[in-house]
Amino acid sequence: MANFNKVILMGNVTRDVTLSYLPSQTAVVDFGLAINRKWTSKDGEKKEEVCFIDCRAFGKAAENINKYVHKGDLFMVEGRLSFEQWTAQDGSKKSRHRVIVDGFQFLQSKSQDETQTDEPQAETPIDKPPKDDDATIPF
Repeated sequence: MANFNKVILMGNVTRDVTLSYLPSQTAVVDFGLAINRKWTSKDGEKKEEVCFIDCRAFGKAAENINKYVHKGDLFMVEGRLSFEQWTAQDGSKKSRHRVIVDGFQFLQSKSQDETQTDEPQAETPIDKPPKDDDATIPF
């Protein structure tokens, strides 16, 4: 039986990212995303719900996210779901799902939004290899 674990989310960062390091000196950032859903019910009432998701990134991606992402920014992540379980200090069992980030896209920062013009903002690709250009081929 085949399995597939892929998540793509776009939302607003709910808190400033927190950077830490593993004993191996690998960078780790934790942050939250708020994803809004708006719809109109059958009786015409406008409704909205918000889903809050915890996210974690490692390595160079973590360092870039820590440097450029802030609370309120519109941000897109791609990754996989991870299920975590632990026992709290009071002895109760706790669990949560978290997105482990494999890739991401900077979309619009809060500071860009405040100085927004009528021009659309370009997306900034991250962690993608440069495109080959015939002009750079040495033969």
